[in-house]
Formats: sequence, structure tokens, C-alpha cells
Amino acid sequence: MGRGNGARRGAAPGRAGTRGLVRLVAAGAALATTAVLPGGAALAAGNPGYAFAGDAVPVEGANDPADAVALEPGAVHRSSLSPGGPVHFRVDLDAASTAYVSVTAVPAPGAEVAAADGIRVSLQDAAGGSCSSDSATFGAARSPRPVTALVLREIFSGRTRCQDAGTYRLVVERSRTPDAPSDAWDLELTTATEPPLRKDGATGRPGAWDSSSPEPLSGEPVNRPGGAGFAEAAPLGQGVWRDGLRPGQTLFYAVPLDWGRRLSATAELDATDGRSGFATNALRLALHDPARGEADAAARSYAGRRISVALAALPPVDHANRRAGGRTAGTMRVAGRYYLVVHLAAQVAEDFGEGPFTVTLGVRVDGAARSGPDYAGEPVPPGAFEVSAGDGPAAAGAAGSGGDPVMRAVAAGGFATGTALLLVLGVWTVVARRGGGARTIRHG
Repeated sequence: MGRGNGARRGAAPGRAGTRGLVRLVAAGAALATTAVLPGGAALAAGNPGYAFAGDAVPVEGANDPADAVALEPGAVHRSSLSPGGPVHFRVDLDAASTAYVSVTAVPAPGAEVAAADGIRVSLQDAAGGSCSSDSATFGAARSPRPVTALVLREIFSGRTRCQDAGTYRLVVERSRTPDAPSDAWDLELTTATEPPLRKDGATGRPGAWDSSSPEPLSGEPVNRPGGAGFAEAAPLGQGVWRDGLRPGQTLFYAVPLDWGRRLSATAELDATDGRSGFATNALRLALHDPARGEADAAARSYAGRRISVALAALPPVDHANRRAGGRTAGTMRVAGRYYLVVHLAAQVAEDFGEGPFTVTLGVRVDGAARSGPDYAGEPVPPGAFEVSAGDGPAAAGAAGSGGDPVMRAVAAGGFATGTALLLVLGVWTVVARRGGGARTIRHG
């Protein structure tokens, strides 16, 4: 984390290198699509299904805690969850790092869900004491979509529970079990650890920050297809962006935020062509932190007229935010990729058709970047909580209206040739590494 990891980037790539290459190829593919597809075709692209990480490790949750399988540190895992009862996994932790475990539940498109449906997740010590718990539900829209819960283990001076090294239990269950439909949901699980500060107590409480809403961005939107999952989130910089969204579909975008940088975002859904009707909480915009925890979300109902939603005012990224009151501010605690997730409720199709419907994102990034805290170690996976060398150019190459004029021109079309070259080089590299006896990537 921070600025002291440059030497590691020159090392031979392992799992983290493969992931970086996959992210680079995915980013290049998205940019090529943006540049090549004309407006209508670009807006029509997309699939309501969720895109799981290509290198996700299959793992089966255990009904009995004694049979729980360990999650590999820093890896992405894929599993499933039925409504019959909780499933258990094992997480091995040291006695110094902050640990983050995220669980994303993915019902099948068209699945029947209720407002209270969702997941409950808890992290427990060996004695069954709770370290952290979280839940996520589909809400009033009753639209099946990926829902994510995050649990963590933090080290605090003077606290006794969940402070020791050893085996911890991850428990995942459905929120509504007695009368829930019997179909299983897919799960995507991630683990990450953040090292302690080299000097204990080096950061105090966060300082004051301007909580007023920034001026909205203006300018012609740039077509920007979103990804279908966290692993395929399309990189974004500051600008005004446009895509087509079908009822039941969720789009993912990644905005790199360095220490001291601040994000604000809005989403706008265009009016229909005269149709009438009503869909509750039809347009939903959420922000997730680099560990995939939900920092904030906003939703609005739709009656065929243009609507917009906006995230709450967010503080600049600061290690000290974890000491702030409130979940939203406390989530802005690490640098890295923050995820904007946009969902259009499946019920929109009942009155307004299958779309796609034009959605416009306004993304503003301000604040002066600064050096990160002095960590006593490296995160797992490497680079999890920093803006890497590749993130800056990806976001700059995705600068839209309201950003730098040169970057607008690049995003509009000139990037396609370079993207194609990156794709060719990326595929060539993967083939060469596999031919040289590299570890086989398992697909879920």
C-alpha cells in the first residue's frame, strides 16, 4: 500500500500479475468497444447476467463448522447458497492485520425475490464470538441483482475479542429462509488483509472536509459500456458517461481514488417515449469500497419521466476515516478502486418495455492526491489498497466530458488502435506463460 511498493511491480507476476493482466485486457476491451461501436450499438450491448472472476477458486460451504474449508488468502472464490441453512468457511488470520471478507450473492436473472430477501454474513472467532456482521437485501424494488455484504476483523488496543491469530469462521445464510424459493444463489467471496501502521496511533480522527454538493458536470456524454461484475468493472475517470441498461441488469464501473481524493457521482435515467406506469426504486446507484463493502446507495422510483439519483457527500480517502462516526464516512478508509454499481429494476419492463434505457453517469473526482500512511508490511493481495501504475492511465484514457480535452479526444476514438495492441499483447502473454508451465487457473 502507499507509495513504497514500486519494486514489487517489477517482480515476476504470480496470481496478482495474472489478475492485473486480466484487468488490463478487460479495460482495453471496454475502451475498444466504446471507440468502435456507434452510439445505438454501444448502448444496446450488455447481458443481465453477472460476470464472475475468471480465476475464482471453486469452494463448497460446509453445513457443519467443523468441516469448513479455508478460503485462500487474497483469492476470489466461487460457491453457492441454498435457503436451507447457513454455510461455513474458514479464514486464517494473523494478530496484526485488518481483514476484510466480502460475499456477493447472485440470484439467477428472473428469480423470484422479496424485499426482505438477501444474505446475512458474520465473522466469528474460534469460540463463536462475533467479530463483525453485515447484511444486504434486495429492498422494495424486489428485483434480483448482485447483493454484497462485508465483514471485517480489526485490531484495537485494549480489546480482547477477535484480536488473536488463528482460525476464524465465516458464516453465510439467506435472510429469509422459511418460505424462500428453493433455488440456490451463486456466491463470489473475496478476502483481503491490510497491514498495521508502522507506528501505532499514527493517525487520529479525520479532519474537517467540505460536505457541500459539488457543481454538476456538464458536457456531451461519452458512450461507456459498463462491466457485468466487480472483476470486469469498466475503469472511469472524471466525466459524463452514457450506457444502455436493460431491466434487471447491473453495470459495474471502477474509479481509482488515491489518498486525499474525493468522489461524487450521479446517475440519470432518460424519459420513455410516452409510455406510462410506475416502478418502485427503479434506478439504484451504489458505491463500494476496494474491499467491496457498500459505502452508500441511493434509489428512485420511475414513472416514465427523467429521474436522477446521487450519492451522499463523501469525504476524501483517509486512513483516519475508520475512526469517523457513520458507515459512509468510515468506508472511505483506503486508496484503491472504488466501484460504482448501477441497477435498473426488472419490474421496469412490465410498464415500459425491455429497453435498453439510456443511463447517464456524472463522475467527479477532486482533492489533492497525497502520500499514504506508513504501513508495516504489504496488503494481501498485493496492490489491493492502492492506485497502481495501470489504474491512472486506464482512468485517464476513460476521461469523459468535463475532463481534460485531450483525454476526451482519446476516449472518443483514438484509443482503439492502442487498445487492440494491448489485447493482442495480453493474449500473447497469457499463452506464453501457460506454455511455460505456469499455474493453471481454475474456473468456477
